[in-house]
Formats: sequence, C-alpha cells, structure tokens
Amino acid sequence: MLEPSRLKRILNLALPVIAGMVSQNVLNLVDTAMVSRLPNSNAALAAVGYGGFALFLTQSIILGFSTGVQASAARRKGQGRLAETGWFLNAALLIIVLVAPLLSVGLYHAIPHVYHYINHDPAVIELGVPYLQIRSAGIIFVATNFAFRGYWNAVDLTRLYMATLIAMHALNILLNYVLIFGHFGAPALGVRGAAIASVVSLGFGSSIYVLLGLRWARALGFLERLPARADILRLIQLSLPNGVQQVFFSAGFLALFWIIGKVGTAEVAAANVLMNLMLVAYLPGMGFGLACATLVGQALGRNDAADAARWAWDVVKVAMLVMGALGLPMVLAPEWILTSIYALPPETLAAARWPLCLVGMSMLFEAVGTVMQNALLGAGDTRRVMLTAIANQWLVFLPVAWVVGPVLGLGLTAIWVANIGYRCLQAAIFARYWRGQRWAQIRI
Repeated sequence: MLEPSRLKRILNLALPVIAGMVSQNVLNLVDTAMVSRLPNSNAALAAVGYGGFALFLTQSIILGFSTGVQASAARRKGQGRLAETGWFLNAALLIIVLVAPLLSVGLYHAIPHVYHYINHDPAVIELGVPYLQIRSAGIIFVATNFAFRGYWNAVDLTRLYMATLIAMHALNILLNYVLIFGHFGAPALGVRGAAIASVVSLGFGSSIYVLLGLRWARALGFLERLPARADILRLIQLSLPNGVQQVFFSAGFLALFWIIGKVGTAEVAAANVLMNLMLVAYLPGMGFGLACATLVGQALGRNDAADAARWAWDVVKVAMLVMGALGLPMVLAPEWILTSIYALPPETLAAARWPLCLVGMSMLFEAVGTVMQNALLGAGDTRRVMLTAIANQWLVFLPVAWVVGPVLGLGLTAIWVANIGYRCLQAAIFARYWRGQRWAQIRI
C-alpha cells in the first residue's frame, strides 16, 4: 500500500510535468489533425512523420544531456549542495551552443540527397524535404529546452517546466492554424507552415527558460561562471550513453517507418497517427518516470539506497493506474477515437484500428518499462540502459518487423504486435536490473 505522504511527493513532482506533456499531446494531436485535412493527406502525414523521426535522429545525441543534468543536479540537491546544481546546466548549454548549429547546417544540406533513401514516394519527398529543412533550424532550441527540463525536474521546480511548455504549445497551435491554412492574411503554407510554427514556438520556449533561469536558478549556480572542465567531462560521461541510445532509438523508428513504407503509404500515415495517439498515454508515463529519476537521485545523494529502490516501485504503482486508465478507451473504442480526431481515408482508418487496440492493451507494461528505465537513468546507470535498449530494438524488434511486414505481408497489425512484444521484454529486463541494485554503487 502506498503511503499518502509518498503519493503526495510523487504527484507534486509528476503532475506539473504531466500537465506540460498533456499540452504536448494536444499539440501533437492538433498538428496531425490539421495536416490530415490538407490535400493528399496521406503524403502530408507521412512527410511530417518521417520528418519528425529524422529530426529526432539528428539531434538526439545532444538530447541526452537532459538525463545527465537531471541525475547530477538531483544528486547534488540530495547532498545539500544546492549552489552547485546549476553548474551542470551551464555545462550542457555550453556544449549545445557549440554543437547544435553544426548539426543544423549538416542536416539542412544533407536532406535533399538522402531523403529518397527514407521514402521513395515522390509526393512524400516533395513535402518532406522542405519540412525537414525548416525544422533543422530549431535543433538548438530543442536541445536547450531538454536541458532545462532535466534541471527543473532535478531541483523540484517542475511548475516552471509546465508553464513554459503550455505557453510554447499554445503559440505553436495558433501559428499552425495561421500558417498551415493561411488565416489572418498569412499565406497558406501547408506542411511548411507547420514546420515554421514549430521552430518559432521552440525558440519562444528557450527564451522563457533562460529568463526563468535568471529569476529562479541564479543563486543555484546558473550562469554564475564558465563550467569547470571536470563538470563538463562528468556530464559527458553521464549523458553520452543516453545520447547514443536516443540516436539508435530514433534511427530505429526511422527504420521502422522505412519498413512500414514497404507495406504502403496508407500504413505510414496510419503509423504516424498511432504514434501521436500512443503519446496520449505514454507522455504522462514519462512524467512519472522523470519524477522517479529525481526521487532516486535525491535519495542516493542522501546515501539512502533502500529509499531509492522503494521510490521506483511506488512510482510504478501510480503510473500503471494512470496509463492503464488512459489506454482503456483505445481498447474499447479505437474507431471512434480515430474518426473523432482525424479525417482519414478508409484504407488508413482500417490500417490503424487494430494497432490502436494493441497500444491500449500495452500501457500497463509501458508504465513499468518507462518508470524503471528512468529510475536507472536517475541512478546514473546509463550505460546498461543504453546497451539493453539498443539490443532489444535492433536485434529483436526490427528484424521481426521486417519479416512479418514486407516479407510475409501480414500488415501493420503484425508489426505492432512485434513492437509491443519487444517493449514488454524490455520492461521486464529493466525491472530485473532494478531488483539487482547494481545501480546503488554508482557515484556521480
């Protein structure tokens, strides 16, 4: 039975993060719903889907700094060294400012030459290349926002993360409405308008975070001095495994979309819709996972490994209840959910119906896997998480997806069965790692 005081602590940390991520869900749903109403909606949805994963692949190596910042700052807070928590955020921002522009320039020039390897459909290429080129300009903002997310979570200021994310997403939705369809005298830019709206809103969010940092984190070391070499090296050591994991994870999803593209464009459009609906339940789980990483890091900072272990299982209980409840409508009324949000062609609707049921059924396992993965990351066990996640995705799931999809022709539903199977396996492995408690010996 979960003690009320511990439940309150979990909810105080997680609910602001979840509220911010609910706004992310709303943005994703509105974004894809608007794009689904464009002419040639299958190609437009596929272009946005491919673009999102290709972008995540490019920038994911520096998104891992969010994990390093959170683990380091939470550990320092647990040790009572509050004035040092901002040092790791400083180090992450310095690296991001140096690296992100190089990634943006490289991606912008590479896209026209490599996009046809991702998808061969001329309509998807025509829409997808400019979409991704525009989105590449926002890599520095995405990485900055992730670094601040890790920091606010670590120092119990998740309400700042929530408020910024809601404001940023509200602006994104407004700009989508204006720029996709050409309202208020603006040109109708279609998927290009969606890309511009995303970049502008991300930059707006980064600006807010910096101002909030000057207000709330100045006394905690934010922009107090240039990062020490030791802080930078330690942050890289903690963050690099997670960054590499994110690279392989996003590359795996790009490979998955390539595999689905061999089945058909309608299936790619359906998969993009499924990903966005899956986030409705998954992102709140990420909120609980991030809260768990903070609780674990702070407990280990107090040298209380037993409390850290207990926090993870307590958070799992709450996450399973919430994610299970969110997944239930996907099981009971998948077609109603799809038709009430999206304007989908019949073949796309048919392809998405059963996989959406499967998504709903898998949410209890996703709760375990998400929380346990973040608990391990919060303890600094980033290398083992990386190796497990990469092996499961690339050596188990993707080969099976290729066989059941393009080779055997069993369709999108069979691919989604394989996807859920590998996620359940990964959840079981992470839970076993947590029980083993090797993570308790890691020093940050």
